[in-house]
Amino acid sequence: MDKLKKAQKDEFAVSFAILALYDGSAEVTGEQINTLLEATGNTEVAPYYPIIFSNFLNTPEKIAEMIASPGAGGGGGGGGGAGGDAGGEAAEEVKEEEAEEEEAEIGGGMDMFGADGGDGGDY
Repeated sequence: MDKLKKAQKDEFAVSFAILALYDGSAEVTGEQINTLLEATGNTEVAPYYPIIFSNFLNTPEKIAEMIASPGAGGGGGGGGGAGGDAGGEAAEEVKEEEAEEEEAEIGGGMDMFGADGGDGGDY
């Protein structure tokens, strides 16, 4: 935590406060976040963080969605997804075709060490 910038520490403190409120089934408001921050000794958090976070994560459903979403929040996230279900199916079909081609290239009489099968080689 010592290597984090002040803004990052503020974001963590507010995030943890929201998670605590969510876990306790309490309403997530800027006032509630500030109360929890003061109770935990995080009195130097920039005053706009509780407001921004409470405006964005103001329902339990939104918080649950953020928790369940891979790559949600924090740096970067994953690459862009396909434009719909059809794109995902097409990509899956291409992968299946490639796997079939790889199996076909190996051939039937060759084992994984390159021998033609038969007597067991060095064993």
